[in-house]
Amino acid sequence: MGGSGAALDRLLRLRRASRSRVDALSTMAIEVSSWRSCRCRIGYAVRHSRGGFDDSNDADAGRCPGRSTRSGEVFMSHKAIFVQPGGGYERVIVGTSEAARPEAGEITVRLRANSLNYHDFAVVSGMWGPSEPRIPMADGAGEVVAVGSGVTEFAVGDAVVSTFFPDWLAGEPLVEGFATVPGDGVDGYAREMVTARATSFTHAPKGYSHAEASTLTTAGLTAWRALMADGKLKPGDSVLIQGTGGVSIFALQFAKMAGATVIATSSSDAKLERLREMGADHLINYRTTPAWGETVRELTDGRGVDHVIEVGGPATLAQSMVAARIGGHISVIGILTGIAGELQLVPALVRQLRLQGVLVGSRTQQQEMIRAIDANGIRPVIDKRFALDEIVEAFRYQESNQHFGKICLEF
Repeated sequence: MGGSGAALDRLLRLRRASRSRVDALSTMAIEVSSWRSCRCRIGYAVRHSRGGFDDSNDADAGRCPGRSTRSGEVFMSHKAIFVQPGGGYERVIVGTSEAARPEAGEITVRLRANSLNYHDFAVVSGMWGPSEPRIPMADGAGEVVAVGSGVTEFAVGDAVVSTFFPDWLAGEPLVEGFATVPGDGVDGYAREMVTARATSFTHAPKGYSHAEASTLTTAGLTAWRALMADGKLKPGDSVLIQGTGGVSIFALQFAKMAGATVIATSSSDAKLERLREMGADHLINYRTTPAWGETVRELTDGRGVDHVIEVGGPATLAQSMVAARIGGHISVIGILTGIAGELQLVPALVRQLRLQGVLVGSRTQQQEMIRAIDANGIRPVIDKRFALDEIVEAFRYQESNQHFGKICLEF
């Protein structure tokens, strides 16, 4: 594979191309319904300072460009976070957005929580900064406060959680890139209220807090799809998870729910012990055991695991291929160690491995996951909670890699 610079350039071109390839119908749907937040203006410009915000720079206040005003009646203005073009913590500001009253097929949601993911970090930090002012965060949860005509799935007061791909309702993946993803190609959920198509949300699990529900959109569904939809996980299978982020912990929980054996890796013995308490059957410290793929083979009597939740990227994929059984399934999910590196094809060929890229999942898969959660009582692990306007502080905490599980914003 090429160098990381060339790979990054290709990835950025793909992101730009994916945005430009959204066809007229999709664009109309976004403008007319789910992301028609109407007017959006910066009510007060507050620039980040030492993990918080200050309101001393009113000269920066102004109207957000590129946002159309919807002619329908609007609710009052509500707080929203904006990432200015290019991204970066210094370009994160607090403003206001207005949510229109819902039209046919729409609902209005009073949002209460977001959860942080690496993809959100890439947008906010400037790694993949937006080209126009953008409300970040793909994961949003709250309660329905208004329902448009024709909506029968939801009622006022229902607890709901957003979907990652508003246009991927069911079936095989049809979406390339992030052009329709909230918080990236369109405005996301770091705001107090939004009006969107009803199909942009699902019901939240029974008894979940809004923060708990918000963890499902990206991390929960990614783990569910990797194991249940793509991997067809069954009792007695073996699963390898990497680290203690949201996807890996959800994978541990879903695997144990299904009766699988779980092998967990981490560089922290303290975190490994917590994974043991959650049900992990075997633990490996990858810092003291760099050839952990062989250790996985030894733990499985030389066979290897059926499924690998691969979140590390280039620096871990080779060991994941060693750890997988012949014909094993490797879910390629994360790029925590970079976006490019050498790929040894021979091990993949001779061991007949199946490497499957995973980019979250469909609305139907999210509904299936939530039914399983309701039946089994699984609860997400939330490490720390921040206020909405502490979003930069929250991402700085995520960067520290101290967390175990999810980090959430509550408001």
